[in-house]
Amino acid sequence: MTIRLPSADGSLRTYEPRTEPLHVSPGTPFTSRTVFSAAHVVADPYADVSPDSPAAVDWDATLAFRRHLWSHGLGVAEAMDTAQRGMGLDWAGAAELIRRSAAEARSVGGRIACGVGTDQITGGSLAEIRAAYEEQLAVVEESGAQPILMASRALAAAASGPEDYLEIYGRLLRQSAEPVILHWLGPMFDPALEGYWGSADLDAATETFLEVVAAHPDKVDGIKVSLLDARREIDLRRRLPRGVRCYTGDDFNYPELIAGDDQGFSHALLGIFDPLGPLAAEAVRVLDTGDTAGFRSLLDPTVELSRHLFQTPTRFYKTGVVLLAWLAGHQSHFTMVGGLQSARSLPHLARAYELADALGLFPDPKLAEERMKNLLSLYGVTP
Repeated sequence: MTIRLPSADGSLRTYEPRTEPLHVSPGTPFTSRTVFSAAHVVADPYADVSPDSPAAVDWDATLAFRRHLWSHGLGVAEAMDTAQRGMGLDWAGAAELIRRSAAEARSVGGRIACGVGTDQITGGSLAEIRAAYEEQLAVVEESGAQPILMASRALAAAASGPEDYLEIYGRLLRQSAEPVILHWLGPMFDPALEGYWGSADLDAATETFLEVVAAHPDKVDGIKVSLLDARREIDLRRRLPRGVRCYTGDDFNYPELIAGDDQGFSHALLGIFDPLGPLAAEAVRVLDTGDTAGFRSLLDPTVELSRHLFQTPTRFYKTGVVLLAWLAGHQSHFTMVGGLQSARSLPHLARAYELADALGLFPDPKLAEERMKNLLSLYGVTP
């Protein structure tokens, strides 16, 4: 039983899929790390919409996927860039997603944190940007979820220097009811965020970021760093005030960052844990026992898949994430809000299938194979 997969050079190669999945059962809560998976949204494939229309979401399938993550002990990071925030999911859709997911979290006892941004506006004055943040912060707090203060495209465009970031974030932190997670999303994930924290020089930007944290340590649960630079994250987390966590968002180097060293470690808030959920949870439980080598032996082999999904242009990683959710049986179709299922090439998708199958990520390998063959046939690849 084989499948022919297209390569980047235009040739077809033969791949023999696995016949048995990796078996992972839900287990006990984590004790050594706090771990969130950013989660994708499931589009409604029957909605008569265009890429410019408001997102049409299949709410039942979207919430079912979150229950899947919670069942393995993972927290859900909701309405983040993995949910196509700002890439097909507008603020109205995100607000509905936050309310529904937070209510679902309460019903099952799941942990949830939700993104707070400014995407209801495309630009404006600093006062207007602050008001946009405040509106979204109120929605998240009213839902009962923990806020994640996300980077703002509007603020990146309007800020004249570090002092504007200090002012905006200072006001938000002072009025937040509970400690928040601060998110530094690099321009590889969103080019509009170039120069965030007031400088394109990452060393200077780091100083401003740390100044925000140091001024309000009681209002910062942690920082989420998505710069794909392990050394910078390690240096940054060593300078955090006591009690402030570092949540890695580095989808290239997460095993070593979560494992840590003799001076500390990172917790996790990762998009790659969407497709890796059960395996990632099992690895963290092994780490809970103090078995760092066992943790690395489970998670290190997943890095090739993650680096593939998050390759340049990184912001289109969501396409591979949704592909794998479809192949794994978590949704009935490969359709994305905004039409982003077309954002990656067929060879890219084929390699994602191959790497995920080799890891045993598909609960039903035969179903995944049949679905992949159906996708290939749409592109003219015959068995």
